[in-house]
Amino acid sequence: MHDEIDALETTAKILVIEDDEVLRRLLIDVLGDQGYEMEATASGEEGLRAMEQDVFDIVLLDINLPGMNGMEVLRLVPARQPEAQVVMMTAFGTVDTAVEAMKQGAFDYINKPFSTDELVLTIRRALEEHDLRRELARLKQRARGVGSEIQIVGKSPAIQRVVDLIARVAPSRATVLVTGDTGTGKELVARAIHAASNRANKAFMPINCAAIPDNLLESELFGHMKGAFTGAIQNKKGLFEEASGGTVFLDEISTMSMALQPKLLRVLQENVIMRVGGRQPIPINIRLIAATNVDLKKRVASGQYREDLYYRLNVFPIEVPSLRDRKEDIPLLSNYFLQKYSELYEIEPPKLPARTLDRMMAYYWPGNVRELENFIERGVVLHASGGSATLGFELPSDAEERDEGAGILDEAQRKRWTFEDLEREYIFRVLESVRWKKTEAAEILGIDRRTLYRKLKRYESEGARSPE
Repeated sequence: MHDEIDALETTAKILVIEDDEVLRRLLIDVLGDQGYEMEATASGEEGLRAMEQDVFDIVLLDINLPGMNGMEVLRLVPARQPEAQVVMMTAFGTVDTAVEAMKQGAFDYINKPFSTDELVLTIRRALEEHDLRRELARLKQRARGVGSEIQIVGKSPAIQRVVDLIARVAPSRATVLVTGDTGTGKELVARAIHAASNRANKAFMPINCAAIPDNLLESELFGHMKGAFTGAIQNKKGLFEEASGGTVFLDEISTMSMALQPKLLRVLQENVIMRVGGRQPIPINIRLIAATNVDLKKRVASGQYREDLYYRLNVFPIEVPSLRDRKEDIPLLSNYFLQKYSELYEIEPPKLPARTLDRMMAYYWPGNVRELENFIERGVVLHASGGSATLGFELPSDAEERDEGAGILDEAQRKRWTFEDLEREYIFRVLESVRWKKTEAAEILGIDRRTLYRKLKRYESEGARSPE
């Protein structure tokens, strides 16, 4: 199956800039026979124009060109093709110039006349360097986010069902829709699917659709051509091209605009993308995993989401349970996070008092596993700064030894709150549970920050804190 994926990967694209027509045709034939996609020009000026029309992995550049010479072209390549590797072609007596070209950023050079084997080997090495740089960029991005170890912690029937579904769907190419409340670990599920698939050695590319404006999201996903919009100063590959052979994870897919939805549908139907401002369809080979914390069926029913896209996404649904529906996993998760953050802060793991654990088992955890992890990390930080041998600070003020969700509903019924009263009180309780960190509260509530700020401003103007 690995071979099938390799065969379907986007072919490397090479631009040849060579004024000798015979050599130019030879280069096209030799490298084309290796499976590369070729484009060729006879001058530096034409080559630069080609770079403004497409994205190339390799630029094979002659030093001696009519008009603009190869060194002049080399200095202009990074602005147009920042990820391309440049290989210089030199005639006898210009080796010193070629060495200077490498100092200016060229990957390597080959002397004319050169053998076919030498040419092919140099191009392969340049592509390996190209891929290595991309992989390092991915690793740096991953290091800033979720660690390399993927572990779904829990023994409850609810989470074991999720683990079983991951094992079943991972080997396939099926599109997966992961649903669940904010903080339940939907991205962790997506990473686990990728890690267990035959694409595990390829890229995992996550993107939060809600975090990027629609006009920029299209460019991030599909790429763009120079001049396609203000600020598009160079051609750029999109996420779907960068993830060739791997997995794309689209979080908060429900926020994607109606204008962008048919373009994503085309990707799923035809396995091609069109760059913003581009005219040529580009074949891609990716596995798509999407996630949402809202009911897409309701969005479809209200006309806010395309029905055909919903069914394309919902090929293999996986629902991640809320922490309140798998409370038997709280001790395991707590110990896992205690070990994780104790190692991070280089201290001995503190003990979790039985009373604290009892209160944790009774708490509603509106922020789910993410809130639990934050709670444990805060405890470890306090312990590392000179606390006692136990993890002993309080849960949010409303965390009594009862189900918080049931408590607030009972209170709402007893005091005859309206829906607006209940919403306001719940928002304030969530804010208190995260020490008034509005970004974190918005994630728990499943709304964007602007909506939360707008509601808080209205509550302030009404002089309201509680519906009592």
